[in-house]
Amino acid sequence: MTPAIESAKKARVAFATHAYIHDESAASYGLEAAEKLGVAPEAIFKTLVVMLDGKRLAVGIVPVTAQLGLKHIARAAGAKKAAMAPPAEVERATGYVLGGVSPLGQKKCLLTYIDASAEALEKIYVSAGKRGLEIELVPADLAALTAATFMPLAV
Repeated sequence: MTPAIESAKKARVAFATHAYIHDESAASYGLEAAEKLGVAPEAIFKTLVVMLDGKRLAVGIVPVTAQLGLKHIARAAGAKKAAMAPPAEVERATGYVLGGVSPLGQKKCLLTYIDASAEALEKIYVSAGKRGLEIELVPADLAALTAATFMPLAV
């Protein structure tokens, strides 16, 4: 059981986990998850960690069919600029390996934003903390568990 799943259980929110055999050579882990789980790609969201103004980390959660707009997340966080965080920094702050970073159960509580498109969906899927494992939950529950704000982030 991953910290992400434990976090959802502890909060007593409704969720489901979905496992699949991950292919290390997959070009896109998110699109691979959509295909193997038979889910619309727009419902699978990736968790990306950025460095704001070179000082602090934040999380952006966007559909796997889109890219995170760095200017969008910087603006949302009141920062001048955002850049993708170095992998070692991501793993240290979240406790997860790249490709399996979950927005739930991270080591450090990071400022978190979810793309506004999630609000239109009944359920979304995010990494459950390891490659090949997704957690399905209501977007509002994800926002509550991560203290996230819905903002337009995708480009």
